[in-house]
Amino acid sequence: MLGEIFRDFFDDENLILRPEMTARDVDGWDSLAHVRLLLTIERKFQIKFSAPEVGGLRSVGDLVSLVAHKTNAM
Repeated sequence: MLGEIFRDFFDDENLILRPEMTARDVDGWDSLAHVRLLLTIERKFQIKFSAPEVGGLRSVGDLVSLVAHKTNAM
């Protein structure tokens, strides 16, 4: 589902997520897009990220792990 969210958000049907991927690897993924992307993910999964959690994200793999943790904790 995260892959779908990323493809829709960045309007790139060919975007394939990899755990090591970072914002530098995706056209249009700047700081504003990052905030909007995280808000989109929060809405889709009905979860909330804390500031320390967001600050600790370094890669797509980190984001996937965080979302998995949040959704399993519900």
